[in-house]
Amino acid sequence: MSVIEAILLGMLQGITEFLPISSSAHLIVARWLFGMDEPSLAFDAALHLGTLLAIFSYFWRDLLALLLAIPRALQAPADFVRNPDPTWIRTAEPREQNARLGILIVIATIPAALVGLFGQNTLDDYFRGDSHRTRAIATIAILMIALALLLWAAERAAAHHRKLHHMTWQDAVLIGLAQATALLPGVSRSGATITTGLFQGLARADAARFSFLLGTPITLAAGVKVIADALGEGISGNEAVHLVIGAVTSAAVGYLAIWWLLRLLQHTSTAVFIVYRIVFGVTLLFLLVTGFR
Repeated sequence: MSVIEAILLGMLQGITEFLPISSSAHLIVARWLFGMDEPSLAFDAALHLGTLLAIFSYFWRDLLALLLAIPRALQAPADFVRNPDPTWIRTAEPREQNARLGILIVIATIPAALVGLFGQNTLDDYFRGDSHRTRAIATIAILMIALALLLWAAERAAAHHRKLHHMTWQDAVLIGLAQATALLPGVSRSGATITTGLFQGLARADAARFSFLLGTPITLAAGVKVIADALGEGISGNEAVHLVIGAVTSAAVGYLAIWWLLRLLQHTSTAVFIVYRIVFGVTLLFLLVTGFR
């Protein structure tokens, strides 16, 4: 791997991890189009570390507030699972609201954690192995288009009037199930969770904020696993330079992607991502049909 490849892959990871366009799909397709080798576990770990740094850097206040609210959440978790009444929504202290948000994040994390634990290896074999490459690319194309259509339907149906403190445990379960589907390259974790949040009536920016906060535990767990695997392989001196470049690039670009998306969704719809996903998927299908690769 060259320095240029490390920068490009870091940029690609940073942009696509947080925008609703599927980072795993773009990394797989980039390697398919340009004949790039599968990156090492160590480089994959560096990219995960970069996206984690982006999340922690942008949401450190939110994450710190959630951590400080853990003792309150543990005192009576069942109280926070129950759906709030209008009086509580208006009068609850910030620590109470953060405790409840933390409980909802835990609930929503469970489906993806289970699917990742029992199905990640099978998915990796299918989408990242050479034996199913053409079918894998076709599947990614179809999933890109399918999620675009669902996102379009969500935009049409959404009321955009609910905030994070209006969320119920049912919302958390549905968004958590949506996050579990994002283990399929082409779906997009942020795309699936934001789409489901919109269907539940959340405002766009609130759906995106919950999506990012929800993604922190899964991204952290995946990063720890990949880093542990990478340490078992060992890292050469030249590779260490590429790891640092990839991680720093991914973190910087990821931070900007979060900042841009949250501001975009305060003022406009997700139409640009709907169009992009459809164009991306159709282009992939065209390349497959014409025998480009």
